[in-house]
Amino acid sequence: MITFVIGGNKSGKSDYAMGLLTAAPGPALFLATGKAKDLSFRDQIAAHRERRDPALPVVEVGWDLPRALLEAKKDYRTVLVDSLDFWLYVCSQESLDHEIVETFLEALRHCRDCNIILVSCEIGFAPLPASCEARAFLKKLGRLNQAVAALADEAWLVVAGLSVALKKAEHGRIEAD
Repeated sequence: MITFVIGGNKSGKSDYAMGLLTAAPGPALFLATGKAKDLSFRDQIAAHRERRDPALPVVEVGWDLPRALLEAKKDYRTVLVDSLDFWLYVCSQESLDHEIVETFLEALRHCRDCNIILVSCEIGFAPLPASCEARAFLKKLGRLNQAVAALADEAWLVVAGLSVALKKAEHGRIEAD
């Protein structure tokens, strides 16, 4: 089952997704896409780490999220990916964004036998950025978010720490044995 959690920056989406991970059957894995490039982001990552269970395995992935997902599903019943927006940014920096997005979506189609929780930023509510590079990224992220939402069994919008169901699963979650 694929669950998509989307929200604005600092909306509470990562905490909501972590709650879903905690409630899901194990073993569980956290795939982190964020890499600190500045002190502020380093602090944000550290704060996320402090809130996580230290026993939860964490793998930091770069652009090759599709391979990491397919590998993870071999050993884990539930996988949380936080977050797709930063992953897409990394892919854009490597000029891989178009081909790798299609590979990622195909990998998701092959992960229906486990619980996948995906987190992404909804930046479409913000004003239109002034730079053409920022607008191009916004368009790419919007297309990725739409494609993931279409594949997802469930989709949740998180605003001010509150979750709103956008799409509910018809078949339910994969249960523990």
